[in-house]
Amino acid sequence: MRAVILNGSGRYADPWHPHTETSEALAELVAEAGFTVDVVDDIDAVVASLPDEIALIVVNAGDPHGPTPEGEAVAPPEGSVVAAANAALEAAIERGVGILAMHTAAASLRDYPAFEHALGARWVRDRSWHPPIGEAAVHLVGNHAIAEGLEDFTVFDERYTDFRLDDVIEPISEHEHEGVRHPLVWAREFGRSRLVYDALGHDPRSYESAGHRALLAASLEWLAHVPAPTANER
Repeated sequence: MRAVILNGSGRYADPWHPHTETSEALAELVAEAGFTVDVVDDIDAVVASLPDEIALIVVNAGDPHGPTPEGEAVAPPEGSVVAAANAALEAAIERGVGILAMHTAAASLRDYPAFEHALGARWVRDRSWHPPIGEAAVHLVGNHAIAEGLEDFTVFDERYTDFRLDDVIEPISEHEHEGVRHPLVWAREFGRSRLVYDALGHDPRSYESAGHRALLAASLEWLAHVPAPTANER
């Protein structure tokens, strides 16, 4: 099984997140799950020529329309590249692919309607937010297969909050802030494809949590089963 990690660089970098470091942590987990892993920086070009044998796409990248790191000016890709990338992503979703979308992915790949549909919810500027980074309790919820055998855990992280909900999501974990529960990790199955969004993963400290690593391992196991076994039942 082949996996590609879309690393937040170029127009997908931002001033706040060390994407290269978190992509390294993710590559370790993805390899442990049995995938051959490539970490790529030229996201638009790579997606535009996505090989058919890619079974897992990990999106660990920031908002292409947001601020870039100080001193960096990045030109957007040509429209033909964006169109080809969206078409390639649509084709991958049609044949069956796993997508693991991490943290800033909720605001990423904004030029790709195929990803927008797959994600099910979005980070919205001036609406979505997060409490100050720090030690946080993560609560497992529901009866999704990913959560089976897992327990609540703590993690040092940001907790993204108040997304715009675009479609049905199946929450796997939540966090609580001022007495209100908010989804942190959710799963979606659409056609032959599967997606897990994990709002955690701000920096490498997130991946030091044994509980978070266990949740990601279970997510990767579920995402590896594509085309989705239930696709033919619909």
